[in-house]
Amino acid sequence: MKRRIASWENGHSTPEDFYATLLPAALGLSAAELGLNPAGGRDPSLLEVRYPPTPDEAITTVDQLWRADLHGYEPLLKSEPSEPAWSDASLRWLVAPEPTARTTDDSTGIKVGLADVAIIQSTSETFAMLDDRFGGGHARHSVIQYLSRDVAPLLNGRYTESVGRALFSAVAEATLLAGWMSYDACHHGLAQRYFLQALRFAQDGGDRRLAGSILSAMSHQATFLGHYAQAATLARAARMGISGVATPTLMAQFHAMEARALARTGDKRACEHALSEAARFLDGRNSADEPEWITYFDDAELAAEAAHSFRDVKRARQAVEHASNAMSGSHVRSDFFATMVLADAHLQAGDVDEACRTALDALDLGEQLRSARCVSYLREFRTALAPHAKTAPVRDLSEQAAEHRLWTAAGSRPAS
Repeated sequence: MKRRIASWENGHSTPEDFYATLLPAALGLSAAELGLNPAGGRDPSLLEVRYPPTPDEAITTVDQLWRADLHGYEPLLKSEPSEPAWSDASLRWLVAPEPTARTTDDSTGIKVGLADVAIIQSTSETFAMLDDRFGGGHARHSVIQYLSRDVAPLLNGRYTESVGRALFSAVAEATLLAGWMSYDACHHGLAQRYFLQALRFAQDGGDRRLAGSILSAMSHQATFLGHYAQAATLARAARMGISGVATPTLMAQFHAMEARALARTGDKRACEHALSEAARFLDGRNSADEPEWITYFDDAELAAEAAHSFRDVKRARQAVEHASNAMSGSHVRSDFFATMVLADAHLQAGDVDEACRTALDALDLGEQLRSARCVSYLREFRTALAPHAKTAPVRDLSEQAAEHRLWTAAGSRPAS
């Protein structure tokens, strides 16, 4: 029996009908909290990847995702993203009519007011700071627990039209954070599902700026996973979809995401044009008019995006120049990525010694980070470094880096 329970917990199998009816009573939890459908077993809709057609379906779906994630449903955590889902979601959002108000004042749920919305926003900001400082793997489970236990009841509560819109917008931002943290932990299929739910909530909250930023996040993930044409399309959809309400910083970010994708395709001219547009828009920003959640995208962030792009089109000198200007001093993970890109660029330029010194700086920066994405950057660097394995700088790096957790993780086989 112990072996059977362990199999259920790990998601390798699902409880048979007999046990599925007993488990909720034995554990004092509902079938939904255990991620079970009425017939026993996991709800198969959890593994579907689609843009929710209605607000009610979005609420139901995200609640199920949070619960399953919280209980470590392995097929969901290890799921792969769906490329068609990116296209479908961006198109559905672009052509969606104005959101229909969802008023629930006559329901039996708890009463929700703007104070509740403010609590969600403040809590999300706290978690976002933890994510930035320690990586997505640090507090991801805590974020999902908060969303599942504290936010889900609010979505099913009683609220007016105006409160509902504010609530959906706040939940969209919180779910976007859950998506970013899941992406940083390399739970890519789960991250995509969170991004899709966040986009739907942003639509129903009437928050087109936030929706554009969510599409930008999807573009970022698509580039990381090698879907470069799709990533460029998502960045363009973001730009097109909020053209009437876009701020300069948002436009700069969208152009930068497009540049990252184009660099990977090898289209140097289009990449440089996108970077030029990003710089032009960022020069015209007015911080007082920008949403608070996009103010992090500053000159250092754009320099980091440019460094990635120039590294990917094999322009090492320009990559070094931009990466050197990308250190913010206040965003630990971003500084780690920028430092690793600088190490990559030095290696491309043939300066193995400087590449190794820079990589060691990155390891010092990232000592507190719990980020599978950081590990992937190091793994790529170690692969590129392999031809120089017998040189003194590489031997020295290997010796000094041996005690660093991220370096050790990068040397092991990636999880399948």
